[in-house]
Amino acid sequence: MTNMRTLVVTEPRHMVWQQRVKPTPGAHDVLIKPLTAGICGTDIHAWAGNQPFFSYPRVLGHELCGEVVTLGAEAQGFRVGQRVALIPYVACQRCDACLSGKTNCCENISVIGVHEDGGFCEFLCVPESNLLAVDDVAPEAAALIEPFAISAHAVRRAAVIADEQVLVVGAGPIGLGVAAIAAAAGAQVVVADTSAQRREHVTQQLRLATVDPLAHDFDAALRAEFGGRLAAKVIDATGNPAAMNGAVKLIRHGGTIVFVGLHKGDLVIPDTEFHKKETTLMGSRNATREDFDKVRELMANGQLRADMMLNRHYDFSGLADCFETEVINNRALIKGVIHFTR
Repeated sequence: MTNMRTLVVTEPRHMVWQQRVKPTPGAHDVLIKPLTAGICGTDIHAWAGNQPFFSYPRVLGHELCGEVVTLGAEAQGFRVGQRVALIPYVACQRCDACLSGKTNCCENISVIGVHEDGGFCEFLCVPESNLLAVDDVAPEAAALIEPFAISAHAVRRAAVIADEQVLVVGAGPIGLGVAAIAAAAGAQVVVADTSAQRREHVTQQLRLATVDPLAHDFDAALRAEFGGRLAAKVIDATGNPAAMNGAVKLIRHGGTIVFVGLHKGDLVIPDTEFHKKETTLMGSRNATREDFDKVRELMANGQLRADMMLNRHYDFSGLADCFETEVINNRALIKGVIHFTR
């Protein structure tokens, strides 16, 4: 019986190496060897003990690119040595959401790396149906397909079209993905963020206009970018209640708001503005295979790049030693990718 090194969060703020038995794939499973993994805000909150409904011990890692090692007896869709990306959402396929095609908001969803052990290990077994072939995408970009897919789902929810004026609020990884994907659809995109560093990242890596929501002339600056108008669509990726409560003031009459950022509390939206503008308000959660396929296509043709959000690299072998200093307490971090072999 072969063991493997596994990085485990045994309790909040405590990450340790353990030896665990190398898994054997079931009939419909695939054994993969991780190549790269993205570090998500969920991983950071889980380490800190701020992730609700999270149980310990847990192996993190749901943004994953790997190589196929072994196929289960009934797994026919992949070949040994093939590069794959993980679709971490395991849906029940029985609830009303699943039966209507909305597996992203399955009533009984289990997320690999959140509700069950993930990819911060040397080998991982996953259902064949939760893999995406990515031989045409570089490993560090493939590790970011999942966060980009969340962004793609929000853009799809907003029904963004070419030449539409779209405001993205929040230049974290999901907001950056939203901005890049909306721009790839031909929209005129402006990104709002309070961080000068992140606005600079948008300017340099996405070549998009930015505005500062805290500036005294924010409204005038925003309208100037849109030719005197407000946005037709606002996609909020902040999870900040003040930003979300104020989103209705940033759309034109007849506009649409999509909340992809999550606030774990109540929102108070000005109803007069909401009704006067006949606002359309939507939530956006996770992603479907359609969104993963879209991101893979955009990456393969060069419209999405890893460096649109990626700005830090880590070695898996040293991650436990640097996680608190270089991830948790690193204010310059936008998105990091772990390399299992470099």
